[in-house]
Amino acid sequence: MSGEGGHSERAELDRHDPRYPAALARIPGAPRVLYVAGDPARLERLCGEPAVAIVGSRRATDYGMETARGLARGLAASGVTVLSALAEGIPAAAHMGALEVDGPTVTVMAGGADVCCPASRRALYARLLEVGCAVSGLAWGWRAGRWSYIVRNRILVGMAQLVIVVEAQESPGALAPARLAEVLGRTVAAVPGRVSSPVSEGPHALLARGAHLVRGPQDALDALYGVGVRQAPARKIPLEPRLREVLEQVGCGRDTLAKLTAAGSGREQTLVALAELELSGALVRGDGGRYMPRG
Repeated sequence: MSGEGGHSERAELDRHDPRYPAALARIPGAPRVLYVAGDPARLERLCGEPAVAIVGSRRATDYGMETARGLARGLAASGVTVLSALAEGIPAAAHMGALEVDGPTVTVMAGGADVCCPASRRALYARLLEVGCAVSGLAWGWRAGRWSYIVRNRILVGMAQLVIVVEAQESPGALAPARLAEVLGRTVAAVPGRVSSPVSEGPHALLARGAHLVRGPQDALDALYGVGVRQAPARKIPLEPRLREVLEQVGCGRDTLAKLTAAGSGREQTLVALAELELSGALVRGDGGRYMPRG
């Protein structure tokens, strides 16, 4: 029987099955059966590599979304399996970043592994099953309830060696994956954000308590393997000097057309440069007309 994503391949792995993720099997309270939508042999291969869980707010800012996307893209390009939930905000951005490079990614579902929720992410879910897997500790067809998110978090953190919080409010629910990671002995990392943003309070609290600082894929690789052991692939886009100058100004905080022109740039040539930078993939437009360099 095929699931909501239109894929028929599925498996039920008990804890004695060699394809059951070894890191998950070792934690207390691991699900007796792991339900897998997608190729179970692929799951075994993906979980044979180090895995990083990228977690955070569903109501993420443009900064958080682009940061999560860039992190996942760089990690996946380095051969690291990216784990996240199937949810709006940071989780969706993480999966999309990994998929940009056809990289290894696994989604952990709050309901059955064959139930795409939210329905708005059907296309993302289908793409995930093409190159990765969806897993759950709940039976096929099960709809998510409040308690099922606890099960999801335990699987998500249990499969990971490193848990990165990109954006989250400083509340027990929002920081539950990080707290669980500490209990299970996983490495916890966080991304610094805008000091005025409520969704930066959670990562900043974790950093104050000693979480690893993550500014990009290289910091995550250093936390995972040790400093300098593995290098993130460079993402270099060849740019003309005039475009590089505009990109550098945006990176320095002149992130709107008004700020750029106030600094002395001509309006028309600046608009052209911004459009070219967007088309090249070096820049993205966020909320309120702000521009951001891509990670």
